[in-house]
Amino acid sequence: MSEEPLDQVANLRDVAHSDPRLRPGVLWRSAQPQAGDGSPREVDAWPPATVVDLRSAAEVPGTGHPLLAPGTEVHSVPLLDHAGDPNALEQRRRPLVDVYLSMLEQGTGLLRAADLVASSPAPVLVHCAAGKDRTGLVVALVLRLVGVSREAVLADFALTTDAMPDVVRRLLATSPLPPGADLSTLPAEYFTAPTDALAAVLDVWDAHDGGTEGWALAHGAAADLVDRLRAQLL
Repeated sequence: MSEEPLDQVANLRDVAHSDPRLRPGVLWRSAQPQAGDGSPREVDAWPPATVVDLRSAAEVPGTGHPLLAPGTEVHSVPLLDHAGDPNALEQRRRPLVDVYLSMLEQGTGLLRAADLVASSPAPVLVHCAAGKDRTGLVVALVLRLVGVSREAVLADFALTTDAMPDVVRRLLATSPLPPGADLSTLPAEYFTAPTDALAAVLDVWDAHDGGTEGWALAHGAAADLVDRLRAQLL
């Protein structure tokens, strides 16, 4: 009798599909890995050499990150302090465009994540809980900094919509909703990858003096960040 197949990390993909200039096997994105996951079908090797975990402390289980093992270095770069807080339901009902733009106000977390992508051993996996909102902004920033087109960035982001049923299934299995919470009260966009919300972020970067690179430098990026990203990804 065959064994039941192991579950696999959801919403995983190599962002190299976005642009033929990008080298495969360098930057991956996904929802959160879980203990007991099998080797994913979407990539040739597992686990990644570097993990950039964008979740808040409240979202990380007491046992620590499931990929923390010899050969894999895990970096915690929280982007939303209220994420995972059962008392912050109103925060999680905000329009996603507002949530995204609020992450730009901080700047430093996004740039810290981008710097890790530029300087860490590959493959580098960037993930949050769903691999959608926080991950989407970090990946968009990295791709725009190395010259990937706006249209390609939005197209990669939109792919997460098809993965959301599996993402939600896995999240609920490991983090049940608090008493009284109801997913049906959340805005529908929380269960899709709304390109209009990400487009608002791209608008901010595009409108900045010097474009996305100018925005990054104005918010404290290292002067050589773009050069290092290009050396890593192209």
